[in-house]
Amino acid sequence: MKKVILLVIAIVTLQSCAELQAIASQLPQSGPLSQADIGNGLRQALDKGINQQVTTLMAKDGFYRNEAVKILLPQELQDVDSGLRKIGLGSVADEGLKLLNRAAEEATKEALPIFIDAVKNITFTDAKNILLGDQRAATSYLQSKTKKELYDKFSPVIDKNLGQVGATKLWSDAITKYNTIPLLNDVNPDLRDYVTQKALEGIFVMIAKEETQIRTQVNQRTTDLLKRVFALQD
Repeated sequence: MKKVILLVIAIVTLQSCAELQAIASQLPQSGPLSQADIGNGLRQALDKGINQQVTTLMAKDGFYRNEAVKILLPQELQDVDSGLRKIGLGSVADEGLKLLNRAAEEATKEALPIFIDAVKNITFTDAKNILLGDQRAATSYLQSKTKKELYDKFSPVIDKNLGQVGATKLWSDAITKYNTIPLLNDVNPDLRDYVTQKALEGIFVMIAKEETQIRTQVNQRTTDLLKRVFALQD
């Protein structure tokens, strides 16, 4: 354990690839690692998360049937859901939820080229910081590099889809009915922004899940390079 701690401290203070190689060579079964190897290993980890998790969210029911990321009503509309069910409109509430999640699933298709560019542009310094960061350091890097662009791409797609499938009208009608219930406050949420934000949250939740598995479960390191690079952080 002491040796591992000392090695981590040494890695944090690295100033060049040569120093990293000296550290890596002392780790059991790590083999020689170049600067390119480390960067490529981190790229593989992110690619794995994107390929296995984001592509799942793009499919029908990718959000709707996934309890970890399913988009529910905004907090201010929770009473709307209850109110609709009390007056026999539970099917309207259910269909409304499905349409919100369908819009997120469609918008997620815009994410792949943006993620590809972000992963391609990882520098050695980025890779070093990610490798020695917390269990979602790679996800945080990806989020910092892509969130604004993703929002700008997702928002019009979600707006269009909510309109096409009638979700905007559905919720407008539902909220109008809700607002007729006595003694309740009127609500008027921006569903486009809400669904966009929730879609982005869901994507990064799933990428973080994959990253944590790679960091904590050796059997999730499905390539030789992943095994060798992530041995540095064990």
